Amino acid sequence: MARTTPPDHPPTEGPADGEPLYWRVAGRLLGALRDGTVAPGERLPGERHLAAHFGVSRETVRQALEVLRRDGLVATDRRGSHAPLPGLPVEAPSSLTFPVGARTADPAAFDRTAVTWEAPPPEHAEALGLAPDRPTLVHRYRSAAADGTSLRTAVSSFSAVALREVEELARYRDRADGSGAAQLRRAYDWMRRAGLTLHHRDAITRFPDGPSMRVTRRVHDQYARPLEITDLVVDTRQDALVYEFTLPAAV
Repeated sequence: MARTTPPDHPPTEGPADGEPLYWRVAGRLLGALRDGTVAPGERLPGERHLAAHFGVSRETVRQALEVLRRDGLVATDRRGSHAPLPGLPVEAPSSLTFPVGARTADPAAFDRTAVTWEAPPPEHAEALGLAPDRPTLVHRYRSAAADGTSLRTAVSSFSAVALREVEELARYRDRADGSGAAQLRRAYDWMRRAGLTLHHRDAITRFPDGPSMRVTRRVHDQYARPLEITDLVVDTRQDALVYEFTLPAAV
């Protein structure tokens, strides 16, 4: 295991050869992460269980986990420690607009949104792990030109996990009749506040029989549980999809 800066406080116990015991525990945990014994996104056992397993104190386990955290090999949130998923999580909600393709204020176009409680498209149900015909929260977005010409449309579906753990989304179930505007622009911010680390993948494809293109966004959390899927369709004859991002300066 590559050496990292140890915790500031000294270990409470150590083997005879002088190497802190928590280094050995950290090394064995790292081996479990690398050989797949603990899969990406999977929670590690609790401190008490790990202490009993390795025959050490809970303080030693905490120090070992801190070593792995400092190298980014383990992440910890309110649910405990887990092996991070491949890829970088979303750090700023402003970098991931909901739904994908939603515009900022544009005087030349108007947007319409609505939510319903219904069975999502079959491909959404499969991606979210929902049984066929099981209803969930479905968000619809439409952006049109001043003359009413449709420029882009998006359909988003949320998983049972998202609705169970994100209180703000769950509240929409009782008023998801499609009759009123739905302001879910902060959906990803709500997820992050609920302790979920967001990972997303955008796939862009072109329709073979027309000028439109489709962007499919899938979002999952640190445990690889699906949270949301969106299909955005853009008419490229009338509109262009632009991706923007900002990276903070290194400090």
